[in-house]
Amino acid sequence: MELQQMRYVVAVAQTNSFTRAAERCLVVQSALSHQIARLERELGTRLFERTSRRVRLTLAGQAFLPVAQQCLDAAERAVAEVAAAVGEVRGRLTVGLIPTVAAVDIPSALHAFHQKHPQVRIGLRVGSSEQLIEQVKAGAIDLAFLGLPVTIRPEGVASRQLAEDRLVAVVAPDHPLAAETEIELARLATEAFVDLPAGTAGRAQSDLAFAAAGVHRQVAFEVTTVDILMLRLIRQNLAVALLASMYTPHLTGVVTVDVRDAPTRIEHLVWNRSSLAPAARAFLTELALSVDDAGPQPLFTPGP
Repeated sequence: MELQQMRYVVAVAQTNSFTRAAERCLVVQSALSHQIARLERELGTRLFERTSRRVRLTLAGQAFLPVAQQCLDAAERAVAEVAAAVGEVRGRLTVGLIPTVAAVDIPSALHAFHQKHPQVRIGLRVGSSEQLIEQVKAGAIDLAFLGLPVTIRPEGVASRQLAEDRLVAVVAPDHPLAAETEIELARLATEAFVDLPAGTAGRAQSDLAFAAAGVHRQVAFEVTTVDILMLRLIRQNLAVALLASMYTPHLTGVVTVDVRDAPTRIEHLVWNRSSLAPAARAFLTELALSVDDAGPQPLFTPGP
C-alpha cells in the first residue's frame, strides 16, 4: 500500500469524481483509476461504488478513508519535522478564529508569516469559540483565536490571554440611542437584539451581563456569525447588538454607544501542545509567544 494510492482515494472521496480527483492530483485519470483498482485488489474489497452518474464510498471505503487521511497527515508531519531539524519551516498551518477577533490583525500576521515561510501552506477556518476549541483538541486546526466571557476559560488546550475588552451597543445612525454618549443595560431592555445562537460563548457574554443586572432582553434575530446580515438588520433599525469595542471600528454605517455595565470578553489564543507542528511553532514564535507558556499574561497591552 502506497501513500500515493491513499492520496488518490482521499481526492476521489472529497470530489466524488475520478476526473476531478485526477485534475487535483495532476495525473491522468487512467493512472489514478489504475492505482485505486490496484489498491482495491490488494485490500480484497471495493472502496468506491461507481455508476455513470456518481461515485461514492462503499462501507469499506468509509472505514478506510479516515485511516488513510491520518497516514497522509503523519507522513506530511514527518517531512515537516525533518525540514525543521535543518532549519526549514514547511508543511501546513491552519488557523481558526472567531469573526470578531481584534487583539491580533490576523491577515497581516499571516501575510508576514507567509513572506518569511513561503513553503508553508496556510489555511483559515472561522467558527464559534466552542467549535474551535474542539477542532484544536482533535488536531483539525493548529491554533485558534477565541472570545470568551470572563467567567469561562479554555479547557483541555494550552492558552494565552491576549486582551480584555468591553462590549458596546451598536445601533443605526437614526436610532434614538445614537445621540447618547453612555447608557446602562436597562436602557436596552426594550430593544430587539440580533445576537449569536443561544448556548454559544459569544451569546453568553451578553446573556450573563443582562442576568447579573436583573434585566430581561429579547433576542429577535439569531445569526451564526457577525457579518453583513447582522449589520443590515441594525442599519434598518430592526435590531441592536452588543459587540466588542476593539472590533467595532471596522464597521461602517452604524453608531456605537458605551454601556456603563457592559459585558466583558477576553480574547484567547489556544493550541494543542502535544501535537504542535513545526509551522504552528514558527507562527507562535512570530507572535512572540513561547509554546511552553500557557499562563494568562497578555501577549501585549491593548490601547485605549
